[in-house]
Amino acid sequence: MQRTARGAGFFRLPPRNDGGPPLELFIRSSEMHGAMNGDVVRVRKLGRRRGGGGQCGEVVEVLERSTTRFVGRYFERDDRGWVRVDRRMFDGPIAVGDPAAKGARPGDQVVLEMLSFPDGSRSGEGVLVEVLGRRDEPGVDQQTVVHEYGLRVEFPDEVLEAAREAASGFDEEIVAGRVDFTGLTVVTIDPSDARDFDDAISLDRLDDGGWRLGVHIADVSHFVQPGGALDREARLRGTSTYLPGQVIPMLPELISNGLASLQQKRVRYVLSALIDFSEEGIVRGVEFTRAAIRVTRRFGYEEVSEILADPERFHGRVAAPVRELLVDMHRLSRILRSRRFDAGALELHLPEIRIELDDQGRVEDVHQVVHDESHQVIEEFMLAANLAVAKELSDRGLVFLRRVHPSPSPSKLRQFATFVSGLGFRLDRPQSRHALQKLIDSASAGPLSHAVNYALLRSFKQAEYTGRRDGHYALAAEDYCHFTSPIRRYPDLVIHRMIAAIATGKRPRGLGDAKAVRLGRSCSMAERRSEQAERALVQLKLLHYLAGRRGETIDAVVVGVEKFGVICRGTRVPVEALVHVKELDGNDYFDFDRDELTLTGRRTGRSFRLGDPVQVKIVAVDLDERSIRFEMDRRSGLTRRSDGGSRRRKTSGSRSAKRSDAGTRKRSRGAKKRRGGRGGKKGRRGGQR
Repeated sequence: MQRTARGAGFFRLPPRNDGGPPLELFIRSSEMHGAMNGDVVRVRKLGRRRGGGGQCGEVVEVLERSTTRFVGRYFERDDRGWVRVDRRMFDGPIAVGDPAAKGARPGDQVVLEMLSFPDGSRSGEGVLVEVLGRRDEPGVDQQTVVHEYGLRVEFPDEVLEAAREAASGFDEEIVAGRVDFTGLTVVTIDPSDARDFDDAISLDRLDDGGWRLGVHIADVSHFVQPGGALDREARLRGTSTYLPGQVIPMLPELISNGLASLQQKRVRYVLSALIDFSEEGIVRGVEFTRAAIRVTRRFGYEEVSEILADPERFHGRVAAPVRELLVDMHRLSRILRSRRFDAGALELHLPEIRIELDDQGRVEDVHQVVHDESHQVIEEFMLAANLAVAKELSDRGLVFLRRVHPSPSPSKLRQFATFVSGLGFRLDRPQSRHALQKLIDSASAGPLSHAVNYALLRSFKQAEYTGRRDGHYALAAEDYCHFTSPIRRYPDLVIHRMIAAIATGKRPRGLGDAKAVRLGRSCSMAERRSEQAERALVQLKLLHYLAGRRGETIDAVVVGVEKFGVICRGTRVPVEALVHVKELDGNDYFDFDRDELTLTGRRTGRSFRLGDPVQVKIVAVDLDERSIRFEMDRRSGLTRRSDGGSRRRKTSGSRSAKRSDAGTRKRSRGAKKRRGGRGGKKGRRGGQR
């Protein structure tokens, strides 16, 4: 069960044996019957369908709870202790008995263990297990999110002991059984605040004008043996989680930040993909080998950008072989990038926001992340390695953990084409990725960029891990997997073990269909849990940041349009909220156009469309519900009166003074903080790829 922020849910069955799409049911909040995100449930398929045509269902029984621990604000009433769980996950407060338990004071953030979940016939009951402190104290917001999402922060003693044992057998002076690449010029390029370095690059020109690219990935499989304590813990975590101000690693830091991290001037073990390209960027051959490298120079993205802009300016500061390597890397990456887009790859142009914290963990600054060609260099090489690995495993007929991105439904693409036609763009072939990218690029420099990109994003399905060969839509790739980040992603570690077997001349073992399904599902869920936790903490910190700015008017963009209102997202401070139709204009009646994603007033012609720039006033911040309330500025909204043409539009009306069930629930979500870069590293724009 996947529960939405408004309390509704989506139930999805495992993939069908015939390769067809799995059954997915939409479940109203009133028919969830206490089911929470991640629960295993039994559902009943209903006869009705939702507005977009999807099938509906109802939860009959919760079979297995994903969590029994929740976080909320403690208060007392009638000589009893109660907890109002954050985000209004339950209709009423949860009784926790003795007010003196754990020394909680009214207003404290607490963690409770649920003894009985509330349902239609009874209220819930729980017990306090930890008091986190006052909500505005430093670190309480972070602990709130850690407990809420069940993140594993501390490593068990047996895992730490296993890490120490693995480290004791490592000697960087001995490179037995490995190809010695320590004499190569090798660089790493990462965000300036990166803590672990799992990929490095070498590049040589061949005599015939071609290239030999070396993508050297930290050989985590050397330290983490299948089935051992380290492996079991890594599988449970699934991924490292990058919270603002804190990293929760998948592996103990002795390995993730130490022996497996490709640190400058240190000998480190790697699994290398050596890819030979023609001068035109066509793959001519691939070789995998276990090797040892010594990173020549570590770079941040900003530094590489300056060097690429004027290499000679760094004469004396950066060795000539390193400058030449960076220039060659840039040249090859541009060739590969051009070929990739010629093949039909897609890239959305959406802003990425990063928050900066002070010493107390409070938001100090919010700014947009700039992705330049230094990021693209690494992205192209990581993608090339991932594609080469996936092709190798696929050619051998192995079942492995693929990274798939299913194609959007034809109806979604047709709806997108209709929408952009209302913006003045022509899209005759919405099923063509080339046509879609051309549209994205043509809109990128203009005021309609947000509208086009957000609308296309709504058409996409979510990427996931699976053993099915579904392909990767955005990359235009039949075979794709994750190989380049084994320090922080468990799927990459699984792939490494197969490639390590190939590199040493052994026969690699596939996963088997059933295991691939189970492992893919658990890794996908771990990834989403990590991303949700990161967004939740960003949201909390931004809400605290904005709590003292009530009454201010800020710039925003419309990121969602429904018949009951518009969802606006701050452009500089990325929080979202629903502005209900009743707050748009109290004297008008608004028609909802599903095709063009607009709300238009019948009397005034005042209209709001996906992607429109607007101004909103901060009316209230609710930390219990973790939401913000916006009021639309009266000057926002364009006049788009109907031209009286013959084209029929699917519209439904909402009177602004009438309140709907969906409209009473505020929506507010923080934007994900990126850590620079792309193509498999944390925070790169190819991260979902």
